[in-house]
Amino acid sequence: MEIFLIIIVAAFINNAVLVQCYGICPFLGVSKKMGNALGMGLAVTLVMAITCLVTFPIYNYILIPLGIEYLEIIVFIFVIAALVQMLEKVIKKFVPHLYNAMGIYLPLITTNCAVLGVAETVMDTTAMETIFHLSAGAFNVGHAVLYGIFLGLGFTLAICLMAGLREKVDNLEINKHLKGFTITMATASFMAMAFYVFALVQI
Repeated sequence: MEIFLIIIVAAFINNAVLVQCYGICPFLGVSKKMGNALGMGLAVTLVMAITCLVTFPIYNYILIPLGIEYLEIIVFIFVIAALVQMLEKVIKKFVPHLYNAMGIYLPLITTNCAVLGVAETVMDTTAMETIFHLSAGAFNVGHAVLYGIFLGLGFTLAICLMAGLREKVDNLEINKHLKGFTITMATASFMAMAFYVFALVQI
């Protein structure tokens, strides 16, 4: 049951982009084409999953025992930066057209607040246990990674939906004053309102 709750909460109720408003820069910048949007979404998902896998034990078994948990943000940023550098090299080597399409937005995953946000969120184990109806001390690294994966997939869903809508809108005849950034922001706003419906679900 808790796995189902984690999936629903991470991907829909707490959608990184449309509910929490994290990762707006790549959401708007890389959502012009579906292929690029999917590539960015999957890259962010991979980084989120590995970030949770690495930062959760670092925080609980190194920072807290040493009494230096106040350094968590600095440590997390270093971890995320290292992961993105490795991912960037892999994509450049094996999928060069995706690397070229992403441009500046690929290294910007390092500063994507959605990635840092998921790392910070899963550290609050008390809140996570309350949300997912777990007993005290039951929230573990597996739950954290699962939350990271589905928060990333929620990000992927949002950016792919946005890309699909932008491709459709580009083919419509609309007032010139609404073209470009204006219609993009209006589309994102309507998507966000639609996703807020999930927040009304009682879990």
